[in-house]
Amino acid sequence: MQTDWIDELRRLLPESTFTDAETLAAHSGDKWHAAALPQAVLKARCTEEVAAAMRLASRYGVPVTPRGAGVGYVGGCVPSRGGLVISTMSMNRILEVNPADGVAVVQPGVLTADLQEAAAAVGWFYPPDPASRRESSIGGNIATNAGGPRCLKYGVTRSYVLGLEVVLADGRVLSCGGRTHKNKQGFDLVGLFCGSEGMLGIITAATLRLIPAPQARAALRACFPRFAYAAQAVQDVLQAGHLPCAIEITDAFTLRAARAYLGADALPAAAEGHIIIEVDGRADAVAREQEEIAELLRAAGGVDVVSATTEDEVEQIWQLRREFSYSLKATGLTKLNEDIVIPRSRLVDLVEFCASLERETGIPVACFGHSGDGNIHTNIMVPKDAQGQDIRPPADALVHRLFDWVLAHGGSITGEHGIGLAKAPWFPTAIGPVALSVHRALKQALDPQGLLNPGKMGL
Repeated sequence: MQTDWIDELRRLLPESTFTDAETLAAHSGDKWHAAALPQAVLKARCTEEVAAAMRLASRYGVPVTPRGAGVGYVGGCVPSRGGLVISTMSMNRILEVNPADGVAVVQPGVLTADLQEAAAAVGWFYPPDPASRRESSIGGNIATNAGGPRCLKYGVTRSYVLGLEVVLADGRVLSCGGRTHKNKQGFDLVGLFCGSEGMLGIITAATLRLIPAPQARAALRACFPRFAYAAQAVQDVLQAGHLPCAIEITDAFTLRAARAYLGADALPAAAEGHIIIEVDGRADAVAREQEEIAELLRAAGGVDVVSATTEDEVEQIWQLRREFSYSLKATGLTKLNEDIVIPRSRLVDLVEFCASLERETGIPVACFGHSGDGNIHTNIMVPKDAQGQDIRPPADALVHRLFDWVLAHGGSITGEHGIGLAKAPWFPTAIGPVALSVHRALKQALDPQGLLNPGKMGL
């Protein structure tokens, strides 16, 4: 590729343009295994710099990869065709937190946890809570339409995006939506950019909906002698009229790994299923709901039912959930994390299917995650060879079979991480030919040269 554009970018934005080897390497990949070096990195400091860089890229036909915090799992920010990476992490200011309007206005590099803490400081609440909230950026959350455990009650990131400022492929700056909580002026352009994975424009500011902070929260956990009992308990809680903010479920393999990692006393030896439930709201209502859910868990076969009411106690329960991931890593196997979504009624079928794969191939598949909305993290535990290298081909074959099963049973191949490069081969099958043609038409309309995040989703 011609490099005249790099010299011009340096002249245009000298303080924000980097071409040194260390910076290029730091912007070459995410948490997925693939990486590719860009030719230059722009650490944008404002909307005007992003727009200027896009005008230049459009003129020269330079591929541009937008990048947030770079903590994704599907290669969404891998500059697979070189060119320019535009990082928005230096645009990290919270511009406004306004309880009177119920909004926050932020730049895209703001970390999710920092926004949550700023809202909490004035008694308000920003609910989206990806597990990476202390390292993931708001811009990346919007680009992937990120979720998290609270999705059951509060919804995904899209539910909280009221307005966006977006730099388009030709350098024009689009403002869509606004700061009102209702807005039906034209097409839902805000929704178009949520989950677009940086392929239609680069987000440079966001107006986000805040809600009043719940007065109280509580949590429960319970173990079950069979996973099927835990899955039924999920249905029982919801059918009884409760809407917790989170319901997490864990399978037998993960529980065995947790006992090995945390010690035999961490969980009952006979447990093959585990549930964590969090509820929030007015203090008196939370107390009653906690008692009723505890009774439902026991009636479904739950043992070792633990209730938490203080912040420290609730945090201890969630710390156990976080330890499940560390427990799987401690097995010595490589955790290939897939974030599939299935109808809730298929929970037991999914775990039984994964167990059948393990019996057939010897490769464990650990399942845990957000059972309330069916977003289960299925972790294919990749074995290693004598030299300590991952044996990927049989594990990759299992991914194919898992996705085939999920799609055949009415599910989705991703609920949080996105498509990126990793899941692009399955994308056409997952959405069908008509939807694929609509995606391509939208991409062509907004990015006719195909410059923005090329190759992602296979588009």
